[in-house]
Amino acid sequence: MLTCRAVWKKLAPLARASSTVCRQNVRRAGWNNARTPLCVPVAHMSTGPVGGGSDNLKYALLVGASFVGGLTYAVITLKGDQKRHVERMAEISSRKQKSASQIQTEPAAPLETKLEAAAAPDAEAAAPSETAEPPPAADSKPSLPSHAPYLLIGGGTASFAAARSIRARDPDAKVLIVTDEPDLPYMRPPLSKELWFSDDPSVTETLRFKQWNGKERSIYFQPPSFYVDAEELSGAENGGVAVLTGRKVVHMDVRGNKVKLDDDMEISYDKCLIATGGVPRNLQVIERAGEEVMKRTTVFRKIDDFKSLDKVSRNAQSITIIGGGFLGSELACALGRRSTESGLEVIQMFPEKGNMGKVLPEYLSNWTTEKVKKEGVKVIREAVVKSVSYKDDKLEIKLKDGRVVRTDHIVAAVGLEPNVDLAKSAGLEVDSDFGGYRVNAELQARSNIWVAGDAACFYDIRLGRRRVEHHDHAVVSGRLAGENMTGANKPYWHQSMFWSDLGPDVGYEAIGIVDSSLPTVGVFAKATAKDTPKAATEESGTGIRSESETEDTASSAVAPAAPAPVVSHRDEYGKGVIFYLREKVVVGIILWNVFNRMPIARKIIKDGEEHVDLNEVAKLFNIHED
Repeated sequence: MLTCRAVWKKLAPLARASSTVCRQNVRRAGWNNARTPLCVPVAHMSTGPVGGGSDNLKYALLVGASFVGGLTYAVITLKGDQKRHVERMAEISSRKQKSASQIQTEPAAPLETKLEAAAAPDAEAAAPSETAEPPPAADSKPSLPSHAPYLLIGGGTASFAAARSIRARDPDAKVLIVTDEPDLPYMRPPLSKELWFSDDPSVTETLRFKQWNGKERSIYFQPPSFYVDAEELSGAENGGVAVLTGRKVVHMDVRGNKVKLDDDMEISYDKCLIATGGVPRNLQVIERAGEEVMKRTTVFRKIDDFKSLDKVSRNAQSITIIGGGFLGSELACALGRRSTESGLEVIQMFPEKGNMGKVLPEYLSNWTTEKVKKEGVKVIREAVVKSVSYKDDKLEIKLKDGRVVRTDHIVAAVGLEPNVDLAKSAGLEVDSDFGGYRVNAELQARSNIWVAGDAACFYDIRLGRRRVEHHDHAVVSGRLAGENMTGANKPYWHQSMFWSDLGPDVGYEAIGIVDSSLPTVGVFAKATAKDTPKAATEESGTGIRSESETEDTASSAVAPAAPAPVVSHRDEYGKGVIFYLREKVVVGIILWNVFNRMPIARKIIKDGEEHVDLNEVAKLFNIHED
């Protein structure tokens, strides 16, 4: 009955329309024949006016066509309704089956519950909606933000400095940091310095250490409570900084202002910072040596590397460090001190003639090598690795000059490769000489993309294009990038510094281009008890020296009036200043056991003047005041 009524509702308008058309045609035909029909009976409307036989045929065809069209439409409609009815019933049936299967997969209910359910079947029938919809998944994840006004790729020092700078200038800013590491942003220098001198047996878990000044702190910049949950960032009323850990950006769409993560999630952005840092290099002879060698090799960079090497050092009999730079020498001294207590054999080998041979002048490099030896390290100079193999539960390192070294574990400290994996998808330029993303003086790679830290190849307005791999540069470049992301438009003119400590007694700070191939002038003096990294941090109150000195300026440096004797190339170098020259202009300075004088060194390089007598310039550092 319902179906017939529906058909009639659809056919009735067609019938009325055709009837109306017929009556209008009849009247029109009468007017055309100069006669007006007296009556047009409804029942005989198809007969037309008297004497119009041809017109009657037209009317009959029109009515017939209307009838056939209406009938066809009705048939099609009925078939469509029937098809939709079948699909709807199938959907309802499948939904019931799905609900039933979900009920079956639930844990078996107690016997009392089953009996109660069996005793009340009508109650279930009265409320079918309670089981019609599947229950929410217990392991459903909260939605992550699909858009971030400020997106920072990388979770290192540069990213954290940028986030802090952005929030300082834009208090309501929403900043999202994406890092492939499992940890919140942390400082890397203690991983090869203070953490190794901790007396706490649980230091690998707490990651807290005592600075040379005796104060304790964590390697993390901020505790977890400082950050906003990534899922809540979009709705945070006052903004905040969120960190998405364990995720890697694998593709960057510069035109679409969005990135894709390794789980195919996409995040759009307004402004983006690339601070992906670098990847520690390894020797090709080690990479080609096979799985057994690789399992016994550490490339040192992250927290997990520190934990792993600490465990190895407590169980192995011998560890060999390949590399004579900052990292290799720091680790050698740290492990060397531990060897005096545990009997661990620590070997350091490098192709140069002495420790830090690419940075320090030869006489100072040789002195540093002797210092490292006194820490309990066996140093092998001018060592070029030819091959590495695993034999009789030992690693066998063959050198090109025929020497062979057997050891339990290898630490490869042979430099850093800037991480430029996003360059291809983003269409960003990579510098062919220095590596890293090529940026302008404002650290911009595109109008809304900045680069900071180890991955940035920037233009130094005083020293030309450079790429720097040190903590202070990460702090300063990240801070500047954050300011420019909020509209500051400042050029990068700051001369970043770096420092290295060979334990608590010997340390140095450097700035500019410090290359042992350049001519140098060294001015030294006798050291006192306060001329050590430990004493310097006790005086300044900070263990990460760049965080305090970068805010200072050297606007009123005054040299002492007393003449300063020059100590050149003697056996003991207690403290001093080494100037690096290029075309008679100072382009780099090392302060050897001289601390809290970096603003003066920065000003000398910034001025870019020729100096007739560098002994007079050395007076500015007051190395003879004691």
